[in-house]
Amino acid sequence: MKDLDLKKILRPGAKVVVVGLGSSGVSAIRFLLGLGVEITVSEGGHLENLEGDLVRWLLEKGLHIETGGHSSELFCNADCVLVSPGVPLSLPAIRQALAAGVPVIGELALAKDFLKTPVVAITGTNGKSTVTTLVGDLLRAAGKEVFVGGNIGVPLTEYLQGGQEADFVVLEVSSYQLDGGADFRPDVALLLNITPDHLDRYPSYDDYADSKMSIFKHQRAGDTAIINGDDRVIEAGLVRNGGKAGRWPYASRLLTFGKQQPAGPGAWLAGQKVGLEMGSGAGNLMEEYDLAGTVFSSAPNSYNAMAAILALRACGCPSSAVARGLTNFTPLKHRLALVAQINGVSYFDDSKATNVGAVVSALKGMAGTVTLIAGGRDKGGGYDLMLEVVKEKVGAMVLIGEAKEAMAATFRDYTRVEFAESMEEAVQLASTIAKAGESVLLSPACASFDMFKSYGHRGAVFSQAVLNLAKNGVVMTNGGVEVVREASFV
Repeated sequence: MKDLDLKKILRPGAKVVVVGLGSSGVSAIRFLLGLGVEITVSEGGHLENLEGDLVRWLLEKGLHIETGGHSSELFCNADCVLVSPGVPLSLPAIRQALAAGVPVIGELALAKDFLKTPVVAITGTNGKSTVTTLVGDLLRAAGKEVFVGGNIGVPLTEYLQGGQEADFVVLEVSSYQLDGGADFRPDVALLLNITPDHLDRYPSYDDYADSKMSIFKHQRAGDTAIINGDDRVIEAGLVRNGGKAGRWPYASRLLTFGKQQPAGPGAWLAGQKVGLEMGSGAGNLMEEYDLAGTVFSSAPNSYNAMAAILALRACGCPSSAVARGLTNFTPLKHRLALVAQINGVSYFDDSKATNVGAVVSALKGMAGTVTLIAGGRDKGGGYDLMLEVVKEKVGAMVLIGEAKEAMAATFRDYTRVEFAESMEEAVQLASTIAKAGESVLLSPACASFDMFKSYGHRGAVFSQAVLNLAKNGVVMTNGGVEVVREASFV
């Protein structure tokens, strides 16, 4: 869907259906109320399951509410349908609305006609939240006013409702959001990586990858695209979308990052330093950034750093501010966070790793033998991508959740596999397996919703279980019960 004039479509009195009442949907309603449109909310859940205060607010604002399903007649008679990111576009009512010529959009589509601020947009299977937060922090270190949001938590429509006074809008964007993005055109677009994920929603891996690639589709000359030059799935996606023989198929300027210095402008790793070249001729910039002693000194965070550095320099920020921001950055929760060291064993919370690619990246960055706690709700696509690094790094796996049998079938011929019925049991069992100098890593490769409210809840339960090992004064080891001699906490 393209070439939409949403200022004409979303005119006062226009009929708009908002699908979904999560934070994105509620924020979109507030924005649309300011445009004077007539809003109907369509929610798949039943009315009694919605918060009473939310229902009262919707009724006070004069909104119509459809619950318990989605009416095709309602959707087809609308001037526009605005969907929340988690709503699949395969819903029958949405498919029929599209067939009837009704625009079906997400909040990113609003950017072309309503957003006045330059946009840095970050997508990829893994690392989006870290890089989005990092880019925002680095821009602030350079003295810029910044709005950070999108898939990371604060909807774009929150910013659209205000005075739009930031110098930059930095957005984490998911494939779901890009699917409804229409003419979304970021000034700077980053694609960090593509690994199997959400294959329960997309017809094929190529379809998922193409959704990620669409972040570049509407960029123009003068815009900047930043890609991971080491990612073969991205390379294949470029060929599918018109690139060949190294030709960039989009109108924007290309910057790449990876292990080796690229043929064109970009960033590369030289030990624990990042080399940077932004262009050729009189405007050539050759720079170096030292990652030693920072959270970016090893993969996958060294790749996140390269992507962010390129974005900041593309935005015109000075290298001194970028270097200062890298040094001061605090990593996000549940992303390879060290929880504690007990009897020489390090316990890491990587609960955000909800797909196999994230686990592969985490394991590659670990030193020494790892006892891996994994499992949860399967997201489709299998676990074979993990085999090589599991054989190399994982001494044992403790599996939990709905996917544990499927994961065991994949890995039991290559490493020790144990089952646990709870996170507490998994942590206790892992502590009996891991030896001094080794690590216990929670990196699930699965969604959390079979046992937990969210990946954050899962990580919090893991962290508490780890801390309880030391609080109780004993840990179980292969040699039996041992009094905790050393427990340091982070």
